Amino acid sequence: MILKAVAEIRDPVHGYVKMTEVERDLIDTPFVQRLRRVHQLAGSYLVYPGAVHTRFEHVVGAMHLAGQIAESLVPSSGICLDEVQVLRIAALLHDVGHGPFSHMYEEVLAKKTKVTHEDISQRIVLETQICDVLERNGFSAKKMSRFAVGKQSKRPAFMNEIIAGGLSADIMDYLLRDSYFTGVEYGKVDVRRVIDSLLVAEGHLAVENAALYAFEALLLARYEMFKAVYFHRTVRAAELMLVQSMKLADDSLGLTDLSDLNSYLELTDEIVLHRLTNLNPATPELKEARRLALDFRNRILVKCVFERVVQRKDQMVSSLFAKGKVREQVTAEIAEAAGVDKVHVFLDVPTTPSVPYTSSREAFTSVRIVQNEGGKRVMESLPLSELPLVGSIAGFMDVLRFYTTPENRRSVERATTEMFKDKSFTSKISV
Repeated sequence: MILKAVAEIRDPVHGYVKMTEVERDLIDTPFVQRLRRVHQLAGSYLVYPGAVHTRFEHVVGAMHLAGQIAESLVPSSGICLDEVQVLRIAALLHDVGHGPFSHMYEEVLAKKTKVTHEDISQRIVLETQICDVLERNGFSAKKMSRFAVGKQSKRPAFMNEIIAGGLSADIMDYLLRDSYFTGVEYGKVDVRRVIDSLLVAEGHLAVENAALYAFEALLLARYEMFKAVYFHRTVRAAELMLVQSMKLADDSLGLTDLSDLNSYLELTDEIVLHRLTNLNPATPELKEARRLALDFRNRILVKCVFERVVQRKDQMVSSLFAKGKVREQVTAEIAEAAGVDKVHVFLDVPTTPSVPYTSSREAFTSVRIVQNEGGKRVMESLPLSELPLVGSIAGFMDVLRFYTTPENRRSVERATTEMFKDKSFTSKISV
């Protein structure tokens, strides 16, 4: 660490993580400390008991790796110590707006608003004690609020790419951390090799050609973690129940009411689960919300009765089923055919790409490679499709799944099998 450290944290993934004074002051705010009470992987601990790590450890780890990336780029980018510090702070604050159960809450939020956790992160940086800490230490809270989510257009592109995208400190930390705590091997990649191979070329992050294999390993690890952990069928069973419970109880509990930021910041995993399991079952919706929450807590999970996997180069199926009306239509048709209440039928499909987005939220379709030719360094943009293994997974892995309660398993299984008995299942949907 080339910055002056005043304290350190012992991290099981990275060892000792050193902190500067401003980083320590930010970490000590209630708004970063709150992340200790938000699980990194929502309901994954019901499948992988060790996956009880939180967003707090992740942002500290991301801060550490962002600093390492920045330091390795000093020779090729000329960034100064102040910019290294800015990058570390941005990585530390990038998830400060996450709601209870992380991305599960965001599914609830999307139903009623167009707000994301990144929008909330920006508000927290601007409207809380974090703003005071930043301004007191000479940093613009307004600029940092945008940079923390990879949206600071006035900074060089490579700096945003360190915060968000396929070569970001974010993805490097969560792969290592999630692999460590779940106990699976897929995320154990050599991030040190990737970091040491990074350069800045034409204002963007690039990888030395000799270390291309390390970059491929990073993307393959993300893909395998997606299949084994992030979209594991039982993990998603638990999360679907939790999302549905929060949606049904939203009006009663005000879960998506963002008018009072202080009330929002009280919404941590345990508090929300406690409120859900203690709902007054005054209406059918609240009764169902309470039942789902109790079953989640007791690990009485819905069962997967249908699954089909399709790898595509576009978001065709994912974007189709992401539409609320389409999901409701298909769910209702399956429920009617099975003769069960539609509240007992769950449709699930991922809406994230098999390889991550770029910092500008565009599809990650190429990587910049630097190699020596005749003693000169030459940069070229290499399409992912030209990397044999990565090219085969690039795009969207459509995992279409239906779940239901154990007692309705057979009838819903028959209905879904009949509806999707041929492979052209998108033709079954009338939009």
